[in-house]
Amino acid sequence: MSAANPVTLPLSGYTARHVGFAVAGKVATVTLNRPERKNPLTFDSYAELTDIFRAAVKDKDVKAFVVTGAGGNFSSGGDVHEIIGPLVAMGTTALLEFTHMTGDLVKAMRGCPQPIVAAIDGVCAGAGAIMAMSSDIRIGTAKSKVAFLFNRVGLAGCDMGACAILPRIIGQGRAAELLFTGRPMGGEEAERWGFFNRLTASDTVLADAQTLAAELADGPTFANSMTKRMLEMEWAMSVESAIEAEAVAQALCMKTEDFARAYRAFADKRKPVFEGD
Repeated sequence: MSAANPVTLPLSGYTARHVGFAVAGKVATVTLNRPERKNPLTFDSYAELTDIFRAAVKDKDVKAFVVTGAGGNFSSGGDVHEIIGPLVAMGTTALLEFTHMTGDLVKAMRGCPQPIVAAIDGVCAGAGAIMAMSSDIRIGTAKSKVAFLFNRVGLAGCDMGACAILPRIIGQGRAAELLFTGRPMGGEEAERWGFFNRLTASDTVLADAQTLAAELADGPTFANSMTKRMLEMEWAMSVESAIEAEAVAQALCMKTEDFARAYRAFADKRKPVFEGD
């Protein structure tokens, strides 16, 4: 399954069909934009989102992403009529193709070098909660409700990497509770448990996420991409292997011009201006 409108580079010139997409400066904002239905995902939006984040690997202009939802909600998850209904009638082969496709979105989000900041308000459920989980940083509101509700529709909580990623964010016991019960996690609880990095107001959550993304985009972006890569790789490493891998990664960063710029700026008592090389 792939998007009907192939993503072309640079991303700044791409016109999305199934999600909102805009690039301002170095930051791309992806908006789930079916507010009348609380922004559910469809087969087409899954595919287009995956293609966008895969294309980001080769894009030279976008240095950070923001993902959000329109109309006061993040996402209600897979569309009940356009996805859930058809799944009931599918055979095993087609169902496995679907679950591989949904997992590919998480792989694309985790695999793109740019940091992803999620701006979350209102409903953030099912696959929407997975997209939030798959982002690097999450800014929420007190009104948000995050629910990994797969068991409430008769499915396991092990969907799209949830059993691997969620415990690393909030801890094994807390993740188990949410995945076994499917209950919603309120905004203040989500911040207390570490799912949200911080809370902000509903009318500023998107702007706050974009401001943070812009700050990241103005940083040493090669080094940022290395940080993201190592955060991902080191899940499966021993501490000894991680230290060795980080030694190689940091040595590579020391060969960048941004590292030299930072030294010269420090020597001149001024703030460095990074260029990502």
